[in-house]
Amino acid sequence: MVADGASLGTTGRRPEGGARGGGALPGGPRYKWVALSNTTLGTLIALINSSIVLISLPAIFNGVRLDPLRPGNIGYLLWMLMGYMLVTAVLVVTLGRLGDIFGRVRIYNAGFLIFTVTSVILSLDPFSGGAGALWLIGWRVVQAVGGSMLMANSAAIITDAFPATQRGMALGVNVVAGISGSFIGLILGGLLAEWNWRSVFWVNVPIGVLGTVWAYRSLRETGTRRPARIDWWGNVTFAVGLTALLAGITYGIQPYGGHAMGWTNPWVLAGLIGGAAVLGVFCLVEAKAAEPMFPLRLFRDASFTGASAATLLGSVARGGLQFMLIIWLQGIWLPLHGYDYADTPLWAGIYLVPLTVGFLGAGPVAGHLSDRFGPRPFASAGLLVIAVSFGGLLLLPTDFGYPGFAALVFLNGLGSGLFSAPNTSMIMSSAPAEARGAASGMRATFQNAGMVLSIGVFFSLMVAGLAGSLPAALAGGLTAQGVPAPAAHQVAALPPVGTLFAAFLGYNPVQQLLGPHVLAALPPGHAHILTGRQFFPRLISAPFHDGLVVVFWLAIAMSLVAAATSAVRSRTAATPEGPRP
Repeated sequence: MVADGASLGTTGRRPEGGARGGGALPGGPRYKWVALSNTTLGTLIALINSSIVLISLPAIFNGVRLDPLRPGNIGYLLWMLMGYMLVTAVLVVTLGRLGDIFGRVRIYNAGFLIFTVTSVILSLDPFSGGAGALWLIGWRVVQAVGGSMLMANSAAIITDAFPATQRGMALGVNVVAGISGSFIGLILGGLLAEWNWRSVFWVNVPIGVLGTVWAYRSLRETGTRRPARIDWWGNVTFAVGLTALLAGITYGIQPYGGHAMGWTNPWVLAGLIGGAAVLGVFCLVEAKAAEPMFPLRLFRDASFTGASAATLLGSVARGGLQFMLIIWLQGIWLPLHGYDYADTPLWAGIYLVPLTVGFLGAGPVAGHLSDRFGPRPFASAGLLVIAVSFGGLLLLPTDFGYPGFAALVFLNGLGSGLFSAPNTSMIMSSAPAEARGAASGMRATFQNAGMVLSIGVFFSLMVAGLAGSLPAALAGGLTAQGVPAPAAHQVAALPPVGTLFAAFLGYNPVQQLLGPHVLAALPPGHAHILTGRQFFPRLISAPFHDGLVVVFWLAIAMSLVAAATSAVRSRTAATPEGPRP
């Protein structure tokens, strides 16, 4: 079935249900650019929102008067950090499938409206302490529903609107703008948080209002729409299984029963094992469903399967990089180079600009060239470049010279740009027109689930590395500066994840954890050393680097495997619009 204005017909008429014949563009020649502009704005704002909160967490926690370094508050921090990504990972497939049934534009427009309204509600948080954090977490979950509607249907709307000869370029612009939003959010969040923590939510409102009104006035249903029953059992088993699995990973990072992490927690084990079992039931349900929400038949196409596997593996490999680099910069490198802890979130975003530049430089070019030469070589080459950049980061010392670091993160961004648009084009072009909403949602699910998995895996590896050497180093360093042994051992016994999040948030945990009474009893010179910029970064640099080595080797392996899966070709012939049965 032809779904684009490709040169496969001459009538220019569009049959019922939205499938288009040959040369005529849906809605006129300008409509495709309207669709691209609006969906790119929607994707951009959805992904800016995830990282703008990430970099603004110190200001947000101060604003609601909640100390993130207390062990009992780590859960609030994790859910603020990962709740949005978890919800989008769970819902995008369902919402993409609903777009296939009820109309992609209808679901997309509703998403813009929900996203905008919840931005207003988030900025009006009336509570403080735990209640204030729960308000933000709860409404971020609702906001993630709106973001999921945007992400699940934007690629499908673009695929419907553009001919196959321009699809890679269009998807490249959309994907690059969206992912660059996660980098833009780091800088924007740092700037806005300096002024007022509520402004990180206000900034969404004017953009959201503009995008919502524009979407409702301009976008039209142009793709194939097939009425069908909602696969309730599939939706329920998928949501329950994936939520349990990802929630288990989230809580596995937290300490439990005297252990540095919670992987022995019965609830974590129940979430991991039970979630995997329910997802197994989901696969059985989908195999027998007449109208599945997750069309497993798409995986019969080797190209779709390979590109989807590359999406998941690439997201795991690249997802944790942003967090590791922020910890590296905020917790170690910037304080060692004279930056105050309060200023490190903003400067971490600024020093990661080469990552954004590399991505923005390669993404649109790769999308355009993939239209001419095919997406597969660019996707695989991008992942190989990412692997090389991780190898280079392995060779850097903890206190690196910035030019070498900038070159390597630029190379990583370049590889991500080469991979992202061609990979999306392979997935969307491998799906038949009537399943593009589901395919778009599946792609977003693999990407978002990979992000949550990467945080769980990378943070676990890092905490494991810190747990082995940090307590002794911390106790020894504190007592060497005159801190009484009981106070030093009490601080050293705190979960390493708290120290890791302190670095992530740009806090000086030594000053925070010792407190004013202990510091006041010390000689002024020793107190100055303990609360200065050098003590904590030098203390954690060696164990942190050991953890980085393991993390980056894992990222290299995943990137290489993903490059191999990207090269897989379908055995069946394909038209420019998708696989030919």
